[in-house]
Amino acid sequence: MDGNSIAITGGHVVPVEGEPIDGGTVLIADGKIAAITAPGIAPPPGAEVIDATGKWVLPGLVDAHTHLGAREEGEGWAGTDTNELTGPVQAHVRVLDAINPADEGFRDAIAGGVLTVGVTPGSSNPIGGQTVAIHCWGQTVDDMVLRSPAGMKSALGENPKRVHDNRRVNPSSRLGTAATIRAAFVEAANFMAKEDQSPSSSAERTGATAVRDLKLEALARVLRREIPWRQHCHRADDIATALRLAAEFGYDLVLDHGTEGYLIANKIAAAGVPVVTGPLITSRSKVELRNRTLANPGLLAAAGVTVSIATDHPVVPVHLLIVQAALAVKEGLDPHAALRAVTINPARILGLADRLGSLVPGKDADLVIWSGDPLDVMSRAEAAYIAGREVYRYDHAARAGVFATPWGGPNP
Repeated sequence: MDGNSIAITGGHVVPVEGEPIDGGTVLIADGKIAAITAPGIAPPPGAEVIDATGKWVLPGLVDAHTHLGAREEGEGWAGTDTNELTGPVQAHVRVLDAINPADEGFRDAIAGGVLTVGVTPGSSNPIGGQTVAIHCWGQTVDDMVLRSPAGMKSALGENPKRVHDNRRVNPSSRLGTAATIRAAFVEAANFMAKEDQSPSSSAERTGATAVRDLKLEALARVLRREIPWRQHCHRADDIATALRLAAEFGYDLVLDHGTEGYLIANKIAAAGVPVVTGPLITSRSKVELRNRTLANPGLLAAAGVTVSIATDHPVVPVHLLIVQAALAVKEGLDPHAALRAVTINPARILGLADRLGSLVPGKDADLVIWSGDPLDVMSRAEAAYIAGREVYRYDHAARAGVFATPWGGPNP
């Protein structure tokens, strides 16, 4: 191995996909996981050795539902760019264009072991716009992007009803919200049918430029199942509506929040739809949260639903993602399932499972060294690596984290 090689030795390695290895070694080469070896195997010559004896080594955590960078920490109205309220259908807007990588929330994420996030638009519109999957470290958002778009945000229930009713524009009810979504998909299907016309179309014969429509092009990607439909819904009846609409139009559905999912867990499991549940440690701040419970992830998983846990940052601060997982374990979720819910499951939802979410040779070397079991709230992330580069280390003497600069120079 060359100078770009790292051997993290002696730790309790939790690959997530595979059995834990006590005293194992994670070998990193050229930003990828090269191998995971059993105890007693010496690191290859030339590798930088990181002693993780007594510590836990896990893949970087993944939070599939946040507003990091688009709803900035400590910036008030000036840093809030999650909802475009000029109309109920905003399929063409990209949250990518609103993300500020200088948001302090990204540093909080890394300090909490969260290296990858899904950033979504807000839930004020029936169709809110395109999501993105990014690393939590980079000089510009373009350096951070892992998949764009990573999904299409949509909302049912209280939020779009409240926002648009106040503005006296359609929709102002649950039936109006569902009708708006259905109409948009019908229009997109008609657009696709025109696109699929034979090459002998009049536009091609005359050399005319095809007319583009950013909204319909984006919705067509959902109907082609290129990206999932990320459905904000809390109440059981809204979850049922989400399942109904997905069955009608045939797209890949992901349920976001799913607060009352446990009430119809059998229906969700039968449909094979994953749930990104959270935020879990909030008050019952609105009617839809009346039946919230920390037992929801465990009850969903017991019914056979694939579960991810999310913070909805800044609703719950992103560094508390692992704390939410620990509290879900306290209320019945299996500990291994809890770790999957903040690693490989959200990675799959974001379309990134081939690159991250577990410690598997060939995947990106995105990993975190913890002081102990991350499901113990007394444990902390002590070092974080993205693509094999150390981006964070906790300084015990200073009781503060030290971050690498994305541009390679000194910290200001």
